[in-house]
Amino acid sequence: MTTLRKVMLVDDEEDIRAIGKLSLGRVGGWETVLAASGSEALTKAAAEQPDLILLDVMMPGMDGPTTFAKLREQPATAATPIIFMTAKVQKQEVARYLELGALGVIGKPFDPMTLPQEIRKLVPG
Repeated sequence: MTTLRKVMLVDDEEDIRAIGKLSLGRVGGWETVLAASGSEALTKAAAEQPDLILLDVMMPGMDGPTTFAKLREQPATAATPIIFMTAKVQKQEVARYLELGALGVIGKPFDPMTLPQEIRKLVPG
């Protein structure tokens, strides 16, 4: 059973990070860690040890799937559950992310009132 206490949101868009923090903190009741890029995510995730990472797919520099692979290479985050967030929720895209080992995919824009509910549906426990 996974108990979520700390959730990390990785997104290059400031407004998404702000809305996500409100949603995860106020609605979900979780401690929230934010990262604005893939490289920041790698450093922060290792230091903060979140119980779950929400990872944007489309980011400049290091994209979501690349960040995902690098998180898996770090001992500190090798087993951390990861959910992708993307505006492109086509079947083949979702299948590809699940194949990589993601817990699931949440569509963007997300509803801040129901985001924690969607997360709980995907997290085993």
